[in-house]
Amino acid sequence: MIKVSIFYANREGSKFDLSYYLKSHIPMVQKKLGASLIGGTVDQGLSSVEPGSRPKFVVMVHLLFDSLEAFQNAFVPHVESFMTDMPNYTDILQPVIQISEVKRLKLSLLTTSNT
Repeated sequence: MIKVSIFYANREGSKFDLSYYLKSHIPMVQKKLGASLIGGTVDQGLSSVEPGSRPKFVVMVHLLFDSLEAFQNAFVPHVESFMTDMPNYTDILQPVIQISEVKRLKLSLLTTSNT
């Protein structure tokens, strides 16, 4: 599984219209990517490690695809549409983009012994 992450840096004076992003941009992205997009999240930054501190990113988006090829085939034909819509929600026009391979973790319960 491939995760495409888009990070919008939280710079002093920058704008990000989260309402527009969630109500207009993301639905447009979902429609254009179709069944190739198998999941995702939009995360709003709240703070850094210290409570009340400025988060490093105002928004982070994570889109999931079965493979790199599935992402490229779905995304590349629509890049211009996605870029053209950016000024409608942000002036952060050079977000950081990272493509990752998702590794699954096997979680186990920690147990304690009374012996």
